[in-house]
Amino acid sequence: MLWLRVASLFLLIVLNTLVHALPLLLVALFKALLPFERLRHASNRVLTDLAERWIAVNSGMIDRFTRTRFQVELPASLLPEGHYLVLANHQSWVDIVVLQKIFNRRVPFMRFFLKRQLFWVPVLGLAWWALDFPFMGRYSRKEIAKNPELGRRDMEVTRRACEKFRSIPVSVMNFVEGTRFTSEKHAGQQSPYRHLLKPKSGGVAFVIDAMGDTLRAVLDVTIVYPGGRPTMVDLLGGRIPEVRVSVRERAIPEELIGGSYQEDRAYRARFQQWMNGLWDAKDTEIERLKA
Repeated sequence: MLWLRVASLFLLIVLNTLVHALPLLLVALFKALLPFERLRHASNRVLTDLAERWIAVNSGMIDRFTRTRFQVELPASLLPEGHYLVLANHQSWVDIVVLQKIFNRRVPFMRFFLKRQLFWVPVLGLAWWALDFPFMGRYSRKEIAKNPELGRRDMEVTRRACEKFRSIPVSVMNFVEGTRFTSEKHAGQQSPYRHLLKPKSGGVAFVIDAMGDTLRAVLDVTIVYPGGRPTMVDLLGGRIPEVRVSVRERAIPEELIGGSYQEDRAYRARFQQWMNGLWDAKDTEIERLKA
């Protein structure tokens, strides 16, 4: 019965993806051929609307066909225009579905920094490309130490993406831990946090450096699964009883706008201290949501 439920809902999501992705790709092709900036800008709005409709249908199916309850605390001040930086803890691929569900049409459409290999995911890879999702190498420290050019390549991808984002309403999404939380990774890092891996500040700093004067705020998202860390099969099979989410709107400190994370050691220390403070508060927030 479980696998029948999973297969049925998965098939509906695939059909919904095809229904929305095919016109999205046609609009993206039309946009790529357009020589006029005004028409290209109008195409961006059509692309975003198609993506938001796709998310809305997926979210509706989750509400209709699963028993998952969503307990969400959202600021009343959220706006669907402008620019936000969204930071969240990361435990499962389900996190992405949760973020899309709670933020869809409440804030500007979210763009994620994706691993380059995800471009080859059938249909979705092209859809992400059409929606201007940046694709990055996500190299390890050892790989960058052997070949520093790899790190510079990812920074250049981030820079170009942020330049493009300045001209459209966008919520830039970043899983600051860089990977999904597991007990093994937590122990291996000797993380000082009870429920989190150590935050990685470099990518956040680069986005703030490139877009800080246009960012409305940081949306600090904390996601908790009281029933334990789930999989996508758990979500599709209706085996997630509850999801608890809190969103805090936080101002970006003025002293962190306009600095050089790579070249200014004092600025880097201040930025890391700010990120560590956010993570301390998030660790406490997870305790509250679990209770």
